[in-house]
Amino acid sequence: MKSTAFFALALATLAAGPALAHGGAGAGGGFVAGAAHPIGGLDHILAMVAVGLLAAQMGGRALWSVPAAFVGAMLVGGLIAIGGVGLPLVEQGIVGSVLILGLVIAVGRRLPVGLAIAGVAVLALFHGHAHGTEMPLAASGLAYGLGFALSTACLHGAGILAGLAIREAGNARIAQFALRASGGVVLAGGMFLIAA
Repeated sequence: MKSTAFFALALATLAAGPALAHGGAGAGGGFVAGAAHPIGGLDHILAMVAVGLLAAQMGGRALWSVPAAFVGAMLVGGLIAIGGVGLPLVEQGIVGSVLILGLVIAVGRRLPVGLAIAGVAVLALFHGHAHGTEMPLAASGLAYGLGFALSTACLHGAGILAGLAIREAGNARIAQFALRASGGVVLAGGMFLIAA
């Protein structure tokens, strides 16, 4: 029952109106602008769903700790940006996160949970910095941060649910292949972003 409610919340968040994730434009301010930002760009969507897929692929405590590390570090990145501190190569870091996460999932090697947590935390700083940099001037930082944290958590949840559905759909060998293939799709999406 809890997973059904979470899935419904994730779908509602994904159905929100489009935003320009990297155009500096946005509708309104505060919570709505924050929630819209992660779903306004393919780069953010791919990376955040991939974090959920990775967590599902790893299983165990990674199901909550890997996404939680991403959200926490992303909030730190947002605070850094709101505080006016620059971070070099933010856009490259975001696209790089899509490529790295896709590759890790596609390779399918079991990572130590601590390494996965550290890795996604570093990648999340770039996403958070982009969110914080593009916060509308009139927005409340707290409301905006809560918005993009919730939206990100929902995208992670969508990836987790997809990954768990893949794991439960067939025999272990087919499930492993399908999860690795989903990483290949994320990796291909990252290559598309580079080419676009």
